Order: sequence, then structure tokens, then C-alpha cells
Amino acid sequence: MNHENAGATATVDLPSPHTAGERAAVILDSIEAHPLFDRLRTSTLAYPECWATFTGYPLIAEWDLDADGPHLFVEALRTMAMKAAVYELTGDEQTAELDVAAPVDEMVHALTAQFTVLSRVQADLSVTFIHSTDNERFTYDAEGYTDQVYRAAGWGEPPRRYWLPKTETSRRLGILFEHYESIGVQAGGRSHFFTFGR
Repeated sequence: MNHENAGATATVDLPSPHTAGERAAVILDSIEAHPLFDRLRTSTLAYPECWATFTGYPLIAEWDLDADGPHLFVEALRTMAMKAAVYELTGDEQTAELDVAAPVDEMVHALTAQFTVLSRVQADLSVTFIHSTDNERFTYDAEGYTDQVYRAAGWGEPPRRYWLPKTETSRRLGILFEHYESIGVQAGGRSHFFTFGR
């Protein structure tokens, strides 16, 4: 099976979704059983207070950090387990950087920012967590390889509140950008014209 993103060049074939999903489920169970899991969860959920983007969480309809944060943490953890499983089965970082929906990816960033705890968990479990911006593709779509691995792990259907397909992501980004620009925030939050009274 070749990589689902025609624009990316995978150096190895993807493992079967069933094999990757089974391994991802074992990795997730091990993470959740780790003594540092509660610290990892607490610190990850505190992260949006320090940093959040204009193009990840805000894509969620009626987004609420208190209500949605714990659910997104679960999705981010599952994502990291899937990526670790694919890396373990292929040894290829680019292949293991699975396509992920933007809101979930933002929580993955919050999770990976917990470097010390995540490093200890990774070392204790003898797994490699994969996350690298230079290998991300931002082309997640429903029913692709990521969804197949997710289902094979026994987690059911990816919740579409968070796992937004690329066409819906694009539509919502258009709406957000219009709102941002109406208050002077440009380029999806990359610049603005506020002087703060100076």
C-alpha cells in the first residue's frame, strides 16, 4: 500500500492498517498505564493557556477549551500512538508522520511541548514518538490511512467534531479568515495592525 498523499514521497510502504492499529492500541494502553500519565495529561491541557493558533482549535464549531480539551487530548494521544506504531513497523519518520486533522494536530503540539515527561515515557516504554513539522502535510481527509488505523486500533470512528476532512477545513478557514480580517488580524493570525495605543 502506498502513502495516501500523492504529493508526498514515502520511502517505504505503509504497514497494513490492521497491524498498525493493533500495535497503536497496545502503545496507547502502555502510555495510559505509565506513572507519569496524569502529569502528562494535566500539563498538556494547561498548554493552550500559553500558546494556541488561529487555525487549529478555532476550526471546531462552538469551540470551548474546558469542554473540548479533554476529548482532544485523547485524540492527540491516539495520534501519537498511531505514529509510534507506524514508525516501529517501518523505521521511517516521514512515513510515520500520518495525516492529522488541524484541531487534533494543535493538541499534538501541546502534547509534544511536554518534552521532559514525554521523553521519560518514551524511554520507559521503548517507543519513539514522531512529530516533525517538516514532514507534516496538512492534507488529512476522512477515510484515508489514518482513519483505517484508528478503526483497527478498536477506537471506533474518529469523532468528526475534531477530525475535520480537508474540504470542511478549507471552508471553515475561509470563514475564520474573514472574521479575523474584519478586526485587523491578517494572514490567519500571522500579522496584525494593532498599535496598542502607541
